[in-house]
Amino acid sequence: MERFGKIAVLYGGTSAEREVSLDSGQAVLESLLRQGVNAIGIDATGFSLLDRLKDEKVDRCLIMFHGTYGEDGIIQGLLEGVNMPYSGCGILASALGMDKLASKRIWQSLALTLPVYHLMQHELDYGQLTFPLAIKPHNQGSSVGISKVLTVEELPVAYQLAKQYGEVIAEEWIVGKELTVGIVGQEILPSIWIEPAREFYDYTAKCRAGTTYHCPSGLSLDKEQEIQQLAWMAFQSLDGSGWGRVDFIMDEKATLYLIEVNTVPGMTELSLVPKAARAKGWSYDALVLNILESSLS
Repeated sequence: MERFGKIAVLYGGTSAEREVSLDSGQAVLESLLRQGVNAIGIDATGFSLLDRLKDEKVDRCLIMFHGTYGEDGIIQGLLEGVNMPYSGCGILASALGMDKLASKRIWQSLALTLPVYHLMQHELDYGQLTFPLAIKPHNQGSSVGISKVLTVEELPVAYQLAKQYGEVIAEEWIVGKELTVGIVGQEILPSIWIEPAREFYDYTAKCRAGTTYHCPSGLSLDKEQEIQQLAWMAFQSLDGSGWGRVDFIMDEKATLYLIEVNTVPGMTELSLVPKAARAKGWSYDALVLNILESSLS
């Protein structure tokens, strides 16, 4: 463990996902301490964070910030600016993963399958799409600000909910199974089929008990290979590295639609990457060390 030096687990932050980040960070910190790693937790941003890193003589950071500031390339750029090693994706992949519009354009250029979408200019602008629609902010994670809209009359409320986070995307609503694939280093984890306790896997369903998770997901061997290959391609196309998670919806014809890439997935007891790691035979502690390993490169 000495090769890691002193670790700062960065968690909390100021995003809409602060509470989940606190839970993720605390679980990771406890795992590191349990394994004899010299680690501390830091809930700070900006200059306060830099001061803490300097005062504590930190050697590297394990990023557990979720959402804006921590998952969008900003904290990665700040740490690179002071030559501080950190876990997970770099600046570019973090920024692209958080920006749904940018990632969709890259995937389109590679002819990958994704829902038809439209960048909304006002609350009633949904282009040529047909209902139902997903109305979502272009730069949030954990399904923050997402609404399912069935009629034109429901658009204004959904638009205003998403608009508080920035630009808004309207997207065709794909009916089917919600699936996700975790990636850690060069390892692609088994896919998970998510059965939400609510109508879809929104922020509430992700952060509270009640949702059912199937891992293995029940896909055929060929379909499992396909979804893992697509996950790797989607992750690599955004310059992903270290670890992450790729979300899909599979429709009734078994077509896999790319939804988004998460570059700092959750690490709570309800989170998906730890569930997939267990199915692969990794303990939670082994998973945390594998994530930390990415800071060495």
